[in-house]
Amino acid sequence: MLTVGYDRLGLRPGDRILDLGCGFGRHAFEALRRGANVVACDIGTDELHRVRATVAAMSEADEIGPDVVLETANGDATRLPFADGSFDRVIASEVMEHIHDDDAALAELTRVLRPGGTIAITVPAALPERICWKISSDYHAPAAVGGHVRIYGRHKLRERMTTAGLDVDGDHRSHALHSPYWWLRCAVGPNRPIEGNRLVRLYHRFLTWDIVKAPRTTRTLDRILNPVLGKSLVVYATKPGVAGPTVDPGSHGEPDPEKEPAHVPA
Repeated sequence: MLTVGYDRLGLRPGDRILDLGCGFGRHAFEALRRGANVVACDIGTDELHRVRATVAAMSEADEIGPDVVLETANGDATRLPFADGSFDRVIASEVMEHIHDDDAALAELTRVLRPGGTIAITVPAALPERICWKISSDYHAPAAVGGHVRIYGRHKLRERMTTAGLDVDGDHRSHALHSPYWWLRCAVGPNRPIEGNRLVRLYHRFLTWDIVKAPRTTRTLDRILNPVLGKSLVVYATKPGVAGPTVDPGSHGEPDPEKEPAHVPA
């Protein structure tokens, strides 16, 4: 399930892309399929190990080209271990709402993006997020261990990206059908296993079916509802300046604890 539009981001084969807060790799995998070289960065090492294992399996199954490269880096968004202008594209998906000093993170994302490069930042959209916060305090707390520390309105995020030195190009909402699922999760307890509630389990099964099958009916419904109920807000921007060659991010980053970037193929 992708939140970012890669065509809108301008991703091209051979681009170097940073997937900040990569989680288990959904955006990194699609970027590799499109021929980009990816640095998947996350504060959690377990996620990085799983990303590398999945990419190795993708390579064996010929799902990605022989020349693309994946590297993993264990890093803090407010102190990124990369040189200035290291990346052609940057994705930061569902990360900013977890970071106390989001201005520092935005400054770092802008720094490592090359002039002329593009960035997509996604956060929980304000209305669905406020409903989740009202239903359950467990949804966003405790902030000290990774909960949500703020709610972004569309104008707030755009203004902060502009202040960081980016030219905002546009925005959209995604995943409207996911908002009711999270409201339901919050109502029964967001930290409870989904197997513990029949309605949550059935809705999760529906969303999984929808992601895999992508039927026209639900895709159309999602597009109609997205402007109001879209669970994620996506904002696109460009770093001003003349495009130039990128710096190899692998030569400046701190990789994960194994100290070996995952090249594809191995």
